[in-house]
Amino acid sequence: MSAPRAGGRTRLVSRSVRAPAVDLEAVLADANGPRTAWVPPDGATVVADGAAATIAASGADRFDAVRTAAADLLNDGDVHAGTEAACPRLFGGFAFHAEGASGPPWGAFPAARFVLPRVQVTETRDGTWLTVTAVGEDATGDVVEARVDRERERLASLPDSGPGTDRPGVCERRRTTNRGAWTESVEDAVSRVRSGDLRKVVLAQGLAADLDRSVSVPDLLGRLGAAYPDCYRFLVEPDVDPPPAFLGATPERLVRLHGRTVSTGALAGTTGRGDTPAEDEWLAEELVADEKNGREHDLVVGAVRDQLSPFGRVRVGDRTVRRLATIQHLYTPVSATLAHDAHVLDLVEALHPTPAVGGLPPARALATIRDTEPFDRGWYAAPVGWFDAAGNGEFTVAIRSAVVAPDRRRVTTFAGVGLVADSDPDEEWDEVQLKYRPILDELEMPDE
Repeated sequence: MSAPRAGGRTRLVSRSVRAPAVDLEAVLADANGPRTAWVPPDGATVVADGAAATIAASGADRFDAVRTAAADLLNDGDVHAGTEAACPRLFGGFAFHAEGASGPPWGAFPAARFVLPRVQVTETRDGTWLTVTAVGEDATGDVVEARVDRERERLASLPDSGPGTDRPGVCERRRTTNRGAWTESVEDAVSRVRSGDLRKVVLAQGLAADLDRSVSVPDLLGRLGAAYPDCYRFLVEPDVDPPPAFLGATPERLVRLHGRTVSTGALAGTTGRGDTPAEDEWLAEELVADEKNGREHDLVVGAVRDQLSPFGRVRVGDRTVRRLATIQHLYTPVSATLAHDAHVLDLVEALHPTPAVGGLPPARALATIRDTEPFDRGWYAAPVGWFDAAGNGEFTVAIRSAVVAPDRRRVTTFAGVGLVADSDPDEEWDEVQLKYRPILDELEMPDE
């Protein structure tokens, strides 16, 4: 953990005040970095700038290491906040594999990293809040309150972000997996499922897109928000100069914890959207009736229920079809009431990776992924989110995501599919291409 200490303890001072309504894209564009954004479909939106403290960890105990370091940082702070949503939060995430990421584009992303922002702007239903936090021997109430005044004046002077820049255009695409290698990988995985070695495994691909001109990260995130308002949008930048940016618009919540109330769900089984309402409905009905997608979905529901059951009473809701701009999924809500207090990271550790992005049995599925995928997943399909001093928090599964290179001229996106006994390599290839669209659609020019 990178945080100065005072008297044997980490000294944290934080102040929150009401602020004028602001254009959050303009706040993001004006930030110095590392920048953070968290835009859920419901709940408080946060745009943050800088790092008052950073926590990093690696290895199989990385969840516990982050939780322990965060408790030392947050639990004895001098915090004045007018509302729960404006309290200091740690934002970040984990790599998919315990050993972390290696190689491009993941070199600046460790196995686990969380940042406590210096400046946090929170938009809630009852208004906008500004939170300023400092950590270290020189952190005092007077110092932080003086910065609050300066930051409030700066926010008030920001112009609106305007219409944004055009899509940058894509000049070249490079895949991590060609069609032949994909077919071999799927056939091998299906063979393992049929032999009983696996029940399900998720294999993924990566696609690097070189751009005609540099892309604006705030504009890209804004376009994703306009196209996918019902998804979680996120932005994470490491503290390097210039930084890469990991961002996405994911439909999948891993877990939310508030008090003893847990909310999660199962999102598995996929089809496209129709060109007409009638075709849309036909595709949804076909998805619901499809045995392969139904079995895949049931595996995920059962695993989530089993992973949560040690924590308390679990309730499984009714299956529905969740429609997004370019895709439809089978979705089942799952909730729980904890029998005892827990930290959201306890639940994250128990649930990651879900069978929707890993497989069953988990250990064998992870070994198959390592053996088969010719690229490093990094933070793709891994937990990304936030938590506070009380242990409340919310995490997504970072699918429909991409890494924007430091020069902003290359974007690498990822997509995966769940494989069961009757999976077909050609159909799974087509599904991967469909799942690339959320990112590619916001990069390509309309005629591409």
